[in-house]
Amino acid sequence: MVPWFIATEPFTPAAGQVWDRYVAWSGLTQLKEVVSLDGILCPTVLRETKDDDWPHIVNEGFALHFFVDFDFLMNQLTGIERRNLLCVFRNPQRHPQAPSFADFRFLGYDLVDRECTISALTNCGGFPDVFANSELSPVGLLPDFARAIEAQRKLRSLHSEEPHANCNVWALFRLMEPRITP
Repeated sequence: MVPWFIATEPFTPAAGQVWDRYVAWSGLTQLKEVVSLDGILCPTVLRETKDDDWPHIVNEGFALHFFVDFDFLMNQLTGIERRNLLCVFRNPQRHPQAPSFADFRFLGYDLVDRECTISALTNCGGFPDVFANSELSPVGLLPDFARAIEAQRKLRSLHSEEPHANCNVWALFRLMEPRITP
C-alpha cells in the first residue's frame, strides 16, 4: 500500500455559527472537529495544481490534490499553519501502517464518494440503517477497519441509488508534529 498525502483545512468549533449549524443539521454532537477528505467540509489547502506539481502528485482524475512526495508537499505548505496534514490510504486490504519518518497518528476511516467530494459519514445526513451517529469518533470517523468495510458494503447494497453511497474506504493518519530532519 502506497501512502498518499494531502493538506486539508480544519473544520472545528472555531468556525462559529457555521460549525453550530453543521452540528445541529448532522446530529453529530460528539464532534470536537471534522477530519475528512470531504472536499466541502475540509477543502484542500492547495487548491490549484501547478506545473511543478505533476511529478509529485497522484495523476488520477479526482486525486490531483493528493501527493506521493511528502517532502515536496511540505515545501508547498511553507507558511500555511492552519492545516491538517494527512497520510491516507485508499481502499486498504487491511489496517495500514503510516510511514515511520514522521509522527503520523491514526485517526480512523472515512467513507468518501468516488469523486472524493462528500463523506457518507459526516456530510450526507446519516444512514441510520448502516451506521449510528454514535459510532463516529470525535473527529467523525469510524475507528475500526472491519466496521468501515462493513459500512461500505451496506451503503452500496442498501443505497445503490445514492451516488455518495458508492464510496471508497480511506484510512486517515494526521501528522502530529513537524518532521525532524537529521
